[in-house]
Amino acid sequence: MNDRIPVPVLAGAADGHADRGVRPKRRRLSLFRLIGAEPATISEINTTPLIDVMLVLLIMFIITIPAATHKVPLDLPRPAPVTEPRPFHQLDIAANGSLAWNGAALPEGELQPRLQQLAADPGLPELRLNAASDARFERIDQVLAQIRLAGVERLGFIGNERYARAF
Repeated sequence: MNDRIPVPVLAGAADGHADRGVRPKRRRLSLFRLIGAEPATISEINTTPLIDVMLVLLIMFIITIPAATHKVPLDLPRPAPVTEPRPFHQLDIAANGSLAWNGAALPEGELQPRLQQLAADPGLPELRLNAASDARFERIDQVLAQIRLAGVERLGFIGNERYARAF
C-alpha cells in the first residue's frame, strides 16, 4: 500500500514539503499531561493584573501631585524692630585659673560680690563666660558654682566656635 496521502499544493507554498506531497508532522503544545487527560496545574502567578493596577495607581499619583502643590496663604508675624542689645559683662578664665572681669584682672575675693551685684541689677544684664581651652575643668566648675550661688539667671558661653571643627 501506498501510505502517501495526496495533499493539495498551493501555488507559492513556502515550506519544503509542499513539493513532495507529504504532510509535515505538527508538534502539539498542550496543557495536558501525557498520562491521562487531566489538565496540568499552572504554578506561575499571572502578573498582568498586578502590573495593570500598578500602572493605574502610578497615573493617578502623577495626576494628583500637582494639585497638592498649591500655595497656602500664611499670616506670619512681622519682625520686631531691632532694639539695642542688652548689656552684658564678660568673665574670662585664663589657662592658669586667673579671672578677668570685662578685660580687667579680678582678684579671687571680688568675684562673689560682683556676681551678687550683677544678679541684683534690674536691667538683667547677661554674664558671658569665656574659658581658655587649656584651663582646668575644676577651676571652671568652681566659677560656675559661684555664679549659681549668686543667683545669676542670664549666663552665656562664648568662644565655643573654636571647638566647632573638633566635632
